[in-house]
Amino acid sequence: MSPESKKLFNIIILGVSFMFIFTAFQTCGNIAQTVITNLNNTDFHGSGYTSMSIIYGVFSASNLISPSVVAIVGPQLSMVVSGIFYSLYIAVFIQPATWAFYTASVFIGIAAAVLWTAQGNCLTVNSDGNTIGRNSGVFWALLQSSLFFGNLYIYFAWQGKTHISESDRRTVFIALTVISLVGTVLFFLIRKQEDTKAPGEEDSTNEILGDSSSTENKMTRAVAAFKKSIKLSFTKEIMLLSVTTAYTGLELTFFSGVYGTCIGAVNRFGSEEKSLIGLSGIFIGVGEILGGGIFGLLSKNNRFGRNPIVMLGIVVHFIAFYLIFFNMPNDAPIAPMEGTDDVAYMVPSKEVAIFCSFLLGLGDSCFNTQLLSILGFLYSEDSAPAFAIFKFVQSICAAVAYFYSNYFLLQWQLLIMVVVGFFGTITFFTVEWEAAAALVARGSDYSSI
Repeated sequence: MSPESKKLFNIIILGVSFMFIFTAFQTCGNIAQTVITNLNNTDFHGSGYTSMSIIYGVFSASNLISPSVVAIVGPQLSMVVSGIFYSLYIAVFIQPATWAFYTASVFIGIAAAVLWTAQGNCLTVNSDGNTIGRNSGVFWALLQSSLFFGNLYIYFAWQGKTHISESDRRTVFIALTVISLVGTVLFFLIRKQEDTKAPGEEDSTNEILGDSSSTENKMTRAVAAFKKSIKLSFTKEIMLLSVTTAYTGLELTFFSGVYGTCIGAVNRFGSEEKSLIGLSGIFIGVGEILGGGIFGLLSKNNRFGRNPIVMLGIVVHFIAFYLIFFNMPNDAPIAPMEGTDDVAYMVPSKEVAIFCSFLLGLGDSCFNTQLLSILGFLYSEDSAPAFAIFKFVQSICAAVAYFYSNYFLLQWQLLIMVVVGFFGTITFFTVEWEAAAALVARGSDYSSI
């Protein structure tokens, strides 16, 4: 197998592994609050929103040390161990206990930071300036296929159900735990590469391969990775991209947790309200897959760079927010177990609700594929620290969003995303224009990015 074929193979295995793990985890997150509100066990007092807030809060803090962990342990083993913790978190729902639920939330926050830092490093090392756009799109499309499969099962399994029984819950979460473990095992298929890098890139290559070296060298790399993360945090490009990243954290919270809860709380949807949560997740996944696939295929022929795709993303999201504002009752995110009978500015429409799910997924793929692409392009030599900062900002904003989702009405949550999304788009444009200007100054072709 040629070096390029081996790299593409690694990207595909990386995407498929994440697809399995996040088939389980994203389905879990989508239905967690609905499942919890249907628990008859009075000893359980957990909140799905609070759990996610803990996860993303710990996730954000752990990104400060995750580059050092990846440097010491190696990215392949880092992803395997992290996948095990994802499986343990999902398994907690088989027999929920408040203490186990929140303890697992802390550990998965740490694991997530390590997992995504290793993923960013793996993506970058197996790409170059000509393939980073394609590989980002391929990975994103495979990852977001996870939204399709798990939610398809929820749609059919919960068809016509207004209450989730103990048997229903256990069946779903046993299956999701097994699926997560399958994805974890697949990380072992990522192949080691021969050293095809230039001498100056040797450390980056060895980092992803997990080559054995002395403890002293590993500690040196760990300290260097931490220092590099701190230094990069204060660069102009990272600070500007952090606004865009902050928006992806807010809308991630909305489409992965809040919006499904809103749909499940609307009593006017009748006996389909619970199964519609699964259908919503499917169409979010369709939007994500379509966006990731198209933008990955077009990346090599896109002479206009990343800005048009990001512009498409913000327009699509603003349309979705407008329709959701008109379609969904204002108290839907914080409705009790009985749901809500309120009406917004129109009689709640299932078709509009599911169409908005598709728009949320499509817009999210626009932002995330381009952020992955520009980070891999600008920081090819410092991929682990750069992706750690990206996940730090995204996760801390997701944690904040999950926290206020316990209290804020729908209109305020939508307003926050509109404001941050607008400014995040402007800051992304600024970084992209500067990157294009730098390429032109060096005599490079802008379309190559």
